[in-house]
Amino acid sequence: MANGRPLSGDSEAINRRFLDHLLVEGRIVGAAHPTAETTLLGHRFDTPIMTAALSHLKSGMPALAEAARLAGAACSIGMGDCAELEAVLQTGAKVIKIVKPYADEEAILSRLLCAERNGAIAVGMDVEHSVNVTDDRDSLVAGFQMKLPTLDDLKRWVRATGLPFLVKGALSVRDALTCRDLGCAGVILSHHNGLMRWAAPPAMIAREIRRQVGEDFTVIVDGGILDGFDAFKALALGANAVSVGRPLMEPLEKGGPVGAAAVIHAMTGELRAMMVRTGSPDVRHIDPEVLHPIDW
Repeated sequence: MANGRPLSGDSEAINRRFLDHLLVEGRIVGAAHPTAETTLLGHRFDTPIMTAALSHLKSGMPALAEAARLAGAACSIGMGDCAELEAVLQTGAKVIKIVKPYADEEAILSRLLCAERNGAIAVGMDVEHSVNVTDDRDSLVAGFQMKLPTLDDLKRWVRATGLPFLVKGALSVRDALTCRDLGCAGVILSHHNGLMRWAAPPAMIAREIRRQVGEDFTVIVDGGILDGFDAFKALALGANAVSVGRPLMEPLEKGGPVGAAAVIHAMTGELRAMMVRTGSPDVRHIDPEVLHPIDW
């Protein structure tokens, strides 16, 4: 950093700088205690703070799902086979299965069908992890060959399942509109832990996407959400929900599902604190005008 400006192209640092440059005005006069309850993809949750699509956790993916269930939150999960997904769903959590863009078509279709057969609430495709960081070659992830999906590929996968379909890795109005036209239920705005250098912060993109796609298209912000105060800003900018990964990982390893659920509960408390101070009665009625960008 120099003169307050990121120099390295570190997208995680850029995320942080963007969120930290948003100040919030108070509207507590006449305010009432708010609710953080939300409806996502037709399902009710106690909080709009959900788990990120993590994979290969030491404590096991069912532990993450159990944490989400305990917190009344949605759970998204990443890589893993059908047996793992079945174990995750047996916890009773409401799960969104995010599938990698495997070069092997059967690997994709089998996971989509497994999710539908076993009671997931939605599925998605992680398009951002299809190519390398430093060139445009299709990537190799955890030993699996990936493929850059075409629009025809995405359309085929959307039609292969009766579940709501999300695209993870969208990061523009153009991407969101394209996904909507393909029949997707929504997008997860993300650059996957900085895979794209100089990437625009997902929360920053959310506001214009919301203006363009309307209220019936799901927008989830993934990336850099560390607490309920960050979550409030993302929701004010138009997100339906935010996903959290890094803040949950150590508490999950040390305290199990109860430890990770406690983090989601605490973050939801921070969110409600911001909501009551801004006169926001619920998560769908947070006025974006309470945010004021600064550049000190």
